[in-house]
Amino acid sequence: MTNLEFKEIRKKLKMKQAEIAEAIGVGTRAVQYWEKGERKIPETTAYFVKNMLQERQQKPDNSASPVAYSDLKIMYVPLANQYAQAGYLSRFADEEYIESLPTIPFSDDVEHRGEYMCFEVRGDSMDDGSYESYLEGDIILCRNIRQDYWMSKLHYDKWDFVIVHKEKGILVKRIINHDVERGIITLHSLNEYYEDFEIHLQDVAKLFNIISTRRKNNRR
Repeated sequence: MTNLEFKEIRKKLKMKQAEIAEAIGVGTRAVQYWEKGERKIPETTAYFVKNMLQERQQKPDNSASPVAYSDLKIMYVPLANQYAQAGYLSRFADEEYIESLPTIPFSDDVEHRGEYMCFEVRGDSMDDGSYESYLEGDIILCRNIRQDYWMSKLHYDKWDFVIVHKEKGILVKRIINHDVERGIITLHSLNEYYEDFEIHLQDVAKLFNIISTRRKNNRR
């Protein structure tokens, strides 16, 4: 994001430099540096302000009152991008490693509590050209499903999933069946060129619901 793009978004949000700085969690001086082009705008900040603008634009004109962005509670979620995913696969239980990952800010929705991770989508297996697609480069916000919940039928009709498989790596898939007795789930790709396949939950290290998606560069 360029300094001019950042400044334009701030003006569209009708926020002063101090207000957007507080919403992002930085000092006003940092915003001044960004808008003057004296410092590079972090990618996580670019995602956040674009998301703020998108949320504002989606609000109806007759909504009751404007959002007080300065009052937003922000949570910073660790990101395993494409290049970090191999490391995450072997060190997902290492707290120091997780803390070393870059983070992306999200508004803290009180309806969703728990352990969160963000992943960058790789490949085209979940891209069928529809609005449900996950495109390569998209950032997906995910919430961990505790292992004791795996023993009951997963709510696969409500969510898509990120499966951290001990051998196959990090998979973004739709679950279309869960055989609770055998502990086997059937994974489905939106792209018809990829066949469905089964995996055993004993070979899964982590399982996440996909909560939301941030589309890279506003594609589609």
